[in-house]
Amino acid sequence: MQAATRTLALALALATPLANAATSPHHVEAGDDAITVTAADGARARFELAFCVLYRADEPTPKLLPADSLRTRYNVVTWPAASPAKADVAQTRRDASEVGDGFDSAILQGDASGRTSDAFAAAPRDCIKAQHVQKLATGGQRWSFPRRPGYSLSAELLPGQDGAPTLRYTLDARKAGYYSVAYVGAPAHAPAATQAIFQPLVWTEKRFPDRSYLTLAFQATLPSTLVEQNGQVEGVVVDASEFPFDPLPVFNNSRFGIALRNAQGQAQPMVFAPVLGGVGSRLKAGERFAFSLRPYVYRGELTAAYEDAARTLYGFHDYRRNALSSLNRTLERIVAYGMSPWSQFREQDKGSSYETDAPGTVKNVSSLNPLDLALVTDDAEIWQHRVTPYIEYMVSREKYLFTIDETQKIQHPSYTLQGPAAPVSELAALHRIFNGASPAFLDLARQEYAGTRTRNLDVLERGDTWQNSLALYRASGEQRYLDAAVRGANAYLAARLDTPASEFAGVHGEEPFFWTQFVPDFPSLLELHEATGDRRYLDAAHTAARDFTQYVWFAPAIPDRSVRVNADGMAPHYGYLAGKGYPRMTAAAEDAPAWRLSEIGLTPESSGTASGHRAIFMANWAPWLLRIAHATGDQFLHDVARSAVIGRYTNFPGYHINTARTTIYEKPDYPLQDPKQLSVNSFHFNHVWPMASMLLDYLVSDAWARSDGAISFPSEFIEGYAYLQNRAYGGRVGRFYTHDDAVLWMPAQLLQADSMELNYVSARSRDGKRLYVALMNESDAAVDTTLRIDGARVPGVAGRTLRAADVQGGDAPIAFEDGVARVQVSARGLLAFTVEDAGIRPGLQATVMQASAKDAWRTPLARIDDPAARGMVLDYGPGMRSAYVFLENSKREYTQVTLRWRAGKQSGVLVDQAFPWEFSVPLSDQAKDFRWTLEGTRPDGSLQKSAQGKLAR
Repeated sequence: MQAATRTLALALALATPLANAATSPHHVEAGDDAITVTAADGARARFELAFCVLYRADEPTPKLLPADSLRTRYNVVTWPAASPAKADVAQTRRDASEVGDGFDSAILQGDASGRTSDAFAAAPRDCIKAQHVQKLATGGQRWSFPRRPGYSLSAELLPGQDGAPTLRYTLDARKAGYYSVAYVGAPAHAPAATQAIFQPLVWTEKRFPDRSYLTLAFQATLPSTLVEQNGQVEGVVVDASEFPFDPLPVFNNSRFGIALRNAQGQAQPMVFAPVLGGVGSRLKAGERFAFSLRPYVYRGELTAAYEDAARTLYGFHDYRRNALSSLNRTLERIVAYGMSPWSQFREQDKGSSYETDAPGTVKNVSSLNPLDLALVTDDAEIWQHRVTPYIEYMVSREKYLFTIDETQKIQHPSYTLQGPAAPVSELAALHRIFNGASPAFLDLARQEYAGTRTRNLDVLERGDTWQNSLALYRASGEQRYLDAAVRGANAYLAARLDTPASEFAGVHGEEPFFWTQFVPDFPSLLELHEATGDRRYLDAAHTAARDFTQYVWFAPAIPDRSVRVNADGMAPHYGYLAGKGYPRMTAAAEDAPAWRLSEIGLTPESSGTASGHRAIFMANWAPWLLRIAHATGDQFLHDVARSAVIGRYTNFPGYHINTARTTIYEKPDYPLQDPKQLSVNSFHFNHVWPMASMLLDYLVSDAWARSDGAISFPSEFIEGYAYLQNRAYGGRVGRFYTHDDAVLWMPAQLLQADSMELNYVSARSRDGKRLYVALMNESDAAVDTTLRIDGARVPGVAGRTLRAADVQGGDAPIAFEDGVARVQVSARGLLAFTVEDAGIRPGLQATVMQASAKDAWRTPLARIDDPAARGMVLDYGPGMRSAYVFLENSKREYTQVTLRWRAGKQSGVLVDQAFPWEFSVPLSDQAKDFRWTLEGTRPDGSLQKSAQGKLAR
């Protein structure tokens, strides 16, 4: 019942526009020692004028160390304990060499002796309450406090123009030393009596801190701590004026901290400013420190209050636009980069270089990423040089990360071809994309479903999950799999949503690391909703997506001004790469609008790397939020999704924002460098194709939402790992308004508009006679621009005058002259039209669409022993069939391996002189069988011959 109650509470909270609360300042009743704040929505709470002043004469030396008692990797601020008895940090000394980029050895191997992570144990404290209030002529109040020998304290309350009032306190030091002032006057509750809590970054739902941890400013997604109790949310929010936009927030410039667990172990929102030992903490006698915060109360559910505070107190709104490039042109550049040598794809190894993390390794995520782009862009080069090797890698390698160097231990690579590394969902998707022509994929999917495998790092995955059951249902059509998916999902909802999480562990005991692991699986829940039509799964996905926003940056607030970046003509130097000897990059000094530089809408990478990777560009969750937003009418999720993607880069931007604000990763040529010169942020080359898939998914999802589902294309689920879940499109027939023959078709530079504010989605009719176009304006102003259709791709427009048929958003007919027309698209609007007699002649895409199960081989997969090897038929369509044979291991047993094969009257011999031993043999469409043997040459020169393997139609 609790999940249903939570969903209802969220629906009621969102039913009233949040802006209504912002237009009415809260009512405040002031007393001698407290204020009572009543919000415009009727929420009411009493906030005492109570503070604790912490003081040390010696330097407190705060530093980050791993939290030793949490079941997740997370770094917390620690201090030398005020007394030895209060030291509470255990020595973890995690080995930094085992984890790589994003982890700081100074943190992981730092000395924890005598230190505490409890803010109240860091220094002796003097707790004090106001004793008298005085009304000010300006309309506010001022409180006086009992006099203390070492300091004096005062506080003022000013009416809030944007809702919550502003409480400003001032400490005057009477003796030199290090000070921290904690506001401890918010309502306090027993943790068990709360419905939800929030303290960034990891204490969400009901994961209550086991100590009084302090979240410093640089890790505060929203600088607040919140408690939901009995239908309302109470908290304190740092005033936006106290959180500078520039320089980029980091550990060393954090001016405040926030906490939730008070000294008595209750849930009480608190602010500590300054941070003991941090900026502004050291005061001389006679010096002053002042700070402002906002007592906050809201009627409703916690994530609705979180949205309200982000919007009203930190100014979050749908703020981005295509200031740099259209998203289509950016996508095209990333695809071109992925095909270039700069992207470090090693065709011989069939994998992307992973040198930045684990020297000597290659890593692939999913074959569906390049396959998705090859089909949609109708590009045979992508197929030949990326898709084919990716598929062979994913069905043969044991894990995503592979190396032949068994001394390499970083991130737990695999050294064998005991695959498939591809998960059940990917194998099932490949079966469907090729229309069942390659049943080996479904056979492998069933095998993986029946067992377990470690695919990434050292995480063991079960095969028979409800998500995999759904994948097998979609591939096989067998009802038993859908029944298993529904049973499993219902149990998952009971375990994961009916009772909010109170521990750092998943429903199967797994440790969360990436933020999507801290919340329920909203992509899979949305997939199940669409497969079943059951609203419960959509509601659950909605709740989980709202929870996910608590890991998204909404601070610091974006100023309405420009910021000077690269001031010395050099780009910021990422510390991890500087330590590896990467040189600093040159970058022209420039003034850029602050909104373009903002991290708002992005997330840090993970709980374990949040202190190093402030904001990652891999926002693969954004298209899911767009879809959930439209399906539920949730404007907040829509705005967050746009903020993550729109107007951020013009080519592959590397992985993250860190160190300092810069524009270098916005530039089209930024990644076109030797990897050893790219020192602004880390490059993970296995991310290139997932990012391209993400942008394509975003465009298609946006068109679907803007058209209210009238533009819709079938998709497959890309599982990947970490955040890399998206949908793959292409080669399937969808809908474009009243036309039910639309095939997504977006070759590079098919359309070009003079205004970069226009994104687009295009498709062709299955027979190629009609072109479908949907233009999407990312600007707050209407766009009037010239649009060009590539006559080489759409020969029907070349040299002709024609009118496009408007299906949505047009005020006047669109007249094309030799493929050129003037178009008008309303602000944030959609313009959709069709072009008849297009004369489109698709290539790769049409061939793959002809793949058919009627041509499938009855024995598509075979295994032999001595040596252990496998062979399979991979059928992608007419003229695109091959046999793939590989040995599972035997790297030391042989110096070379020979494949002898026969297919009907054809035969051949292939020799491989280095491990991994693998062979690909093209097959004619008429081939009925494929017979093969392997011959291994041992180090002593002797030969070992295998038994015969046979694949048959």
